Amino acid sequence: MNMDRKMYVGVIGERTFSNENSKIAMEVGKLIARENWILICGGMGGIMERACYGAIKNGGITVGILPGNSREEGNPYLTYSIVTGLGETRNSIVVKSSDVIVAISGSFGTLTEIAFARLFSIPVIGIGSWNYIKKSDGYDKLLDYEAANPLDAIKYIKSLKS
Repeated sequence: MNMDRKMYVGVIGERTFSNENSKIAMEVGKLIARENWILICGGMGGIMERACYGAIKNGGITVGILPGNSREEGNPYLTYSIVTGLGETRNSIVVKSSDVIVAISGSFGTLTEIAFARLFSIPVIGIGSWNYIKKSDGYDKLLDYEAANPLDAIKYIKSLKS
């Protein structure tokens, strides 16, 4: 990672979520903003929107890589939006645009983003997200680090810079 520029932190997770995961996402967004990093996400609702809300309320910058054909589809807390018209295929762009990924909970869309991150050698920190996947010959670890909470995730990201 080039540490002479701002860190781009991808936040991924499910579209529907519990109150607890909403709070986690908002805290992650807040902490990203306080570090003066840029939050990258899929730009839609759920975990993405809550993380963007946390970042914007704390002076941060958010970038949404939108699946559809209109900026109006994105959540209201995006500083910048990129319209792709690619649907879920845009997940690879979310990942490639990030220096590190924070996965909060998540379903199969989140799993695809984690898989892209593994493929592209981009570190993945999980908070209550996918950690292992079973193959015929055993298990593969998906996360570089399983964080206990948002602050733990941010501390781990900071350790990557040293």
